[in-house]
Formats: sequence, C-alpha cells, structure tokens
Amino acid sequence: MKKIVLLIQVIIFAFSGAIAQSDVDALRYSTIEFGGTARYNSMAGAFGALGGDFSTLSSNPAGIAVFKKSDLSITPSFYFSNANTAYNGTAGSDDRFNFNLGNAGFVIVMPPEGQSSSSILKNFQIGFGVNRVNNFNSRTVIQGNNDKNSISTYFADQAYGIPSDEIEQDYDGYYTYDLNPAWWTYMIDTIPGYNDQYYGIAEQGGVFQKKEINTWGSMNEMVFSIGANISDRLYLGGTLGVPFIRYFEQAMYREKNIEGNVQYFDRLQVYDDLHTTGSGINLKFGMIVRPVNFLRIGAAIHSPTWFNNMKDYWYSDFSNTAYGDTYTQTTPRGTYNYDLQTPWRAIGSVSVVLWRMALLSADYEYVDYSSAKFRSRSVYDYDFNSENSAIKDKYTATQNIRLGAEVRFGHFAVRGGAALYGSPYKPGINDAEKIYYTGGFGFRDKNFYIDLAYVRSEKKEDYYLYNSQYVSTNAAATELTTNNIMLTIGVRY
Repeated sequence: MKKIVLLIQVIIFAFSGAIAQSDVDALRYSTIEFGGTARYNSMAGAFGALGGDFSTLSSNPAGIAVFKKSDLSITPSFYFSNANTAYNGTAGSDDRFNFNLGNAGFVIVMPPEGQSSSSILKNFQIGFGVNRVNNFNSRTVIQGNNDKNSISTYFADQAYGIPSDEIEQDYDGYYTYDLNPAWWTYMIDTIPGYNDQYYGIAEQGGVFQKKEINTWGSMNEMVFSIGANISDRLYLGGTLGVPFIRYFEQAMYREKNIEGNVQYFDRLQVYDDLHTTGSGINLKFGMIVRPVNFLRIGAAIHSPTWFNNMKDYWYSDFSNTAYGDTYTQTTPRGTYNYDLQTPWRAIGSVSVVLWRMALLSADYEYVDYSSAKFRSRSVYDYDFNSENSAIKDKYTATQNIRLGAEVRFGHFAVRGGAALYGSPYKPGINDAEKIYYTGGFGFRDKNFYIDLAYVRSEKKEDYYLYNSQYVSTNAAATELTTNNIMLTIGVRY
C-alpha cells in the first residue's frame, strides 16, 4: 500500500507541476550534469583527479591549481534533444534545437613573490567565468486514446467533498488554478442532490488525449576560484559558485470526444505557462594528490546550493466545447517567491598516466536527492511541509560514475568516455537512470588549443498525464535522447 501511495505522489506532477512548487522542481534544480569545455565533456567529465581544465572549477576546484600558464577559453555548443513516447499503443515524437555557450572564462597563474627553486609553493591561481551545468531544452508529445476516464474525471475526484460554492467563488485562492476554472468551463458539475460530489464532462472516457510539453532555459554557474600548487604534489582549490536559473515551460493538454456523440461534449483543452528564475550560492573545496608521477588522486565536496531568491510566474487557460457552446476561463497570473536548498555532494577521483601518452580517469559522485528542501520567506508564509515530505518519500541517495580516456599523438589527442547517473527515485517508483556516451579530439601547441566534443545521453522515464488516488491514466513510456556538439577555443599565455 505504501508503494502505491508513493507512486501516486510521484506522478501528480504530470498535471499540476506547472502551476505550483513541487518536489519535481526540487529535483530539476538539484540535478547537475557535466558541462563546460569540449575536452571535459569528451571524457564524460571524469576530470576530478586531472585538473588543468576550466570546467573543473565547478566540479573539483583543485583542478585550477594544475594550471602552469594563464588560460582563456570559450565554448559554443549546439544541443539537440529528441523525445519518443508511447501511450496506450500510440507513439509520439518531437525534438528541439538549441545553440548555447558551454563555458567562458579565464585562469590567471601567479608565482609567489620571492619564489626560488626550493620554494614549496610553486604558484597560485585565480579563475573567473561561467560553466553551463544543466540544459532544460526539450519538446515532448504524448498522445493516445483513453476509454476509461478523462481529465474531467480527475478534476471531479479532486473536488470530492468540497462544497461547490467554495469552488465557484474562489477566484484567487486555493482552487484558482484547477478546480475553479474547471467548474466555470463546465468540465465538472455536481451530481444531482449533492453539493460536494461531482462528475466530469467525459466521465467514462472515450476520448483522444494529447499533451505537448515545451521547455527551455538553463542553469549556469558563475565561478570565482582560487588554487595553490604545493611542490607539484599537492593541489588545493576552492570555488564560490553562483548558479542562476532560467526555466520556461509551456504545456498544452487536449481532449477530443471520439465516440461520435458530441451532443454534450466535443473537446477541451488546458494550457499551463510557467516561468521560473532564481540564483543562489554554494561553496566547493577540493584537493588533488600526486604521490607518484603516473598517479593522481582527487577529492571534492560541494555544499548545498542555497537558492534564496527563487521566483515563479504562472497562469492557466481552460477551454471546453460542450452543450453547443464554448466556455473559457483564464486564471490570474500567479507569482510566488521562495527558497530552495539542494543536496550536498561528494566526489572521489583517480587518474593514471600511461607511458606519457595516454591517461585513464574515473570519478565517483555521491548525492542524496532526498535532502533537498523548500523554504518560505517568512514563518507566517506557506510551510512546504507536504512538498518536503514528498521529497523525502520519493527520492533517495544515488551514485554517479564517470569514466574517461585520452591518447595523445604529438599535438593531437583522441578522447572518449561514458557516464552512468543513477536514478534519483526510490525503488519501485520510477526509473530516470541516465547514460552518457562521449568522444572527441583536439589539437594543442604551446599557446593555443582547439577541442571538439560530442556527448549523447539517454534516459527512460514514465510520465502520467494526471493522477489522483482514484483516477489515473496509464503510464506514458518516455525516452529522452540528447546530442550535444561543442567546440572549445583557448589560448595560454
């Protein structure tokens, strides 16, 4: 029974997530992917023990201490996502393109004053720039016939036990963004003889359902880093990170009567629009040890990100063609400010140099998604108890593994890698495990380098159009594939 309750909780987001803060938002903004430069991506982000790349300022800051020369880099990137779905035997597919900037930044290397060949401190570094750590661009279409229920059945179930006059008069309150517009567009009505029990306009199903979800935006992190190289054996670094979020979601849900009798109901639609912005702050500390020339061992810890100025803007638009007329209702534009704390992270890394021409590297990352928390701005405001409880009930600790390799041929290098990001969900709730395949090559001389990378990711996850304790759709199986091509151009001086 507990697993059923958790399943119901995890899939409520499919319809209501676009108009309120939910555990799904917490997961979205707690998820960090490897991004940044082409070399870093071509080795699947397995750089925790290597360093010498600007992207490490967002993963293991000790990587900045490996730089021997000052460095300036920029990475334009081309991103393509494709979503394939299967719902009640009907397939859906859509894709989205995006051009973005993977990274832009510089590192300045400075020797200490009065340095001699016997000095323990070889040099120290400062770095500043931006790394992209998540990409929200996708377009998904879910479609199929449903002969069991309708979104109107879901609304009727949600309204059960609530007096109709409370729903009808609630223009700017608890029911503003779902039950009130469903009532005024005649998607639901009271059962004769009752004022708190309802039926839906398409109670028994027999409808064709389609939902189009269009998302875009990103999470980028501005980094301020310092590092120190001690005897070319110990590298230390720290980063002050300032991530900032821009997330947009437009979702159009449609139903059409397919049983032929349109005397009472023909079609309906619900449009949701969400815009989220926010910025936060975090701290990262790391170290790399080189006990022997061919071996490096790295470790890093990331504090939570404290997003202290999250802001949501949203509204919904309902339309229902029934009883020979069309009824519409647009909700007020909602806005809400809140805080979000993401999980701690710990990373362990190792790399091996082979014959001075090849290297192998591996990262292990631990993150507990159940520790994310929403907070209100005031003790008199909303307490987020139900959302934080849902986070603890649904999510769990997981491990991310990244593997990378590089082989050099003079000025040229060939690279490859793979990564496995574990599912953030507890067993039996959902999947969402993500696999990455990466590759690339590069050219480097004394003062200039150029790198090209390709990253492909694959993820499977169930999606539910709507769900409550007594009304549910079948799962729509979704397969999301992303392809990212990036080019880094850099100079050393």
